[in-house]
Amino acid sequence: MPAQAAKDYPFSVVSSVTDDDSEAARQGSPANTPEPCPFCFGTGLEVVAGKGARRCGCRTQGRQAKLFEAARIPTRYERCSLANYQVAPGNGTQLQAFNYAFKLVDEYPAVARGLLLMGPVGTGKTHLSAAILRGLMEKGMPCLFYEFGALLKEIQNSYNPVSQTSELKVLAPVYETEVLVLDELGAVKPTDWVRDTMMQIIGTRYNNRRLTIFTTNYFDARHAPAEETLEDRIGVRLRSRLYEMCRTIIIEGEDYRRKLDAQ
Repeated sequence: MPAQAAKDYPFSVVSSVTDDDSEAARQGSPANTPEPCPFCFGTGLEVVAGKGARRCGCRTQGRQAKLFEAARIPTRYERCSLANYQVAPGNGTQLQAFNYAFKLVDEYPAVARGLLLMGPVGTGKTHLSAAILRGLMEKGMPCLFYEFGALLKEIQNSYNPVSQTSELKVLAPVYETEVLVLDELGAVKPTDWVRDTMMQIIGTRYNNRRLTIFTTNYFDARHAPAEETLEDRIGVRLRSRLYEMCRTIIIEGEDYRRKLDAQ
């Protein structure tokens, strides 16, 4: 939020000056200047005896912090990791999903396909997808998380001139990020505009071979023949692309939130 100009105030603001501040001013350096890294001394390169120079850990940590900030992972899921993903006792589908997620992080960037995590609510799909992003960002990969309904809402809002944004500004990071999570695919009512927008987003990443991870509460007909399917929600063409873009992982189990309510 821009600060109010000083001329708008009928008084002056005088900051207190300590003896330490005065001494720093006399020496020509601010009192709050951070100490340089003891390993690289601010150069960004750490010299390792007998091995040469390498990128200093202080720069790696700074880059990771920027990646996490830009990833837009919701606060509830920002601490999700593969290490704290809990597999319910005896749930082989959750264990299988974890193994595929671990393999994707471990082998990236030598990975050709993303994941499509299918399952009922409360089976850990969003946790696992956020954990994948965390693992990849720790390796220095730019990532982005979007709940699909929220993304569509941002695109709609971009048509409003008052919002001072544009559709391209919203979509450019979605198109270009190395790894994208689209959470809750199919949750929005499939109007013509929704279908066209989904085709635009997913089709662009498909054509550019960008790794994408999806979660959805909808199944294919062979898994839920009597219910509305993922194909019903996103259309035949998009479902066809997802077969090539992603490995489909079915996660079964009970809603863990119901168990929390009983505690």
